[in-house]
Amino acid sequence: MHPTLNIAIKAARRAGQIINRASLDLGQIKVGVKQQSDFVTEVDRAAEAAIIEVIRDAYPTHAILAEESGASGDSDYQWIIDPLDGTTNFIHGFPQYAVSIGLSHKGAMTQAVVYDPGRNELFTASKGGGAFLNDKRIRVSGRAKLGEALVGTGFPYRVFDHIDTYLAIFRDMAQKTAGMRRPGAASLDLAYVACGRLDGFWEFGLGPWDMAAGALLISEAGGLVGDLRGESAYMETGNMLAGNPKVFSQLLQIVSPHLTRTLSA
Repeated sequence: MHPTLNIAIKAARRAGQIINRASLDLGQIKVGVKQQSDFVTEVDRAAEAAIIEVIRDAYPTHAILAEESGASGDSDYQWIIDPLDGTTNFIHGFPQYAVSIGLSHKGAMTQAVVYDPGRNELFTASKGGGAFLNDKRIRVSGRAKLGEALVGTGFPYRVFDHIDTYLAIFRDMAQKTAGMRRPGAASLDLAYVACGRLDGFWEFGLGPWDMAAGALLISEAGGLVGDLRGESAYMETGNMLAGNPKVFSQLLQIVSPHLTRTLSA
């Protein structure tokens, strides 16, 4: 196992301990609002501080991009961190949230960890080394027909500029798939695509910390990840499609007629 992946795992588990402790008494947690329907808690901040401390101890010169504290440092290596993806779920006691940590080198993802502390499920990947769930190799599903596919998504909740387009795509997806799911933590949705629990996924307006680790998990598990045109600009646009290769191409066919200049840019 690569040393940087070991550090990512150590950091994710440290954050998971903080999250699990806090989950035992949700009534005591202070909740702030960053913008409409976008919450942050002291648990997010404490988990992020713990992750950064572990990383800084091991790699003090590396750059960091974290959801709560932003970007710091200047290096070819950048850690991309979501300390608690699914904060709204967490504060409601809805058990679907995760810690997401990715490492990029010169803009290419090299290490990934998505950790579900409630279920103690640790998803990991190294570039060229495959993807794993609790040390067991994982692969994307083999389903070829969209009509048999279970597809994840995320509803717009902060910015509603493209809500009508989203709903139009959702309508088509609902009619052509076996089912749609919106669990509420994109990094975990992507991990579920990697291990075959979901056959595909699509969402608009994600942050890089939502996508970075999950994207590497999927590609190392044999799946495809792209923007709404199937190209590689998802980290810039925040718009993402993912799935096993056959489902991915069929998702693109549903989405493409709905693209607008502003949405696909």
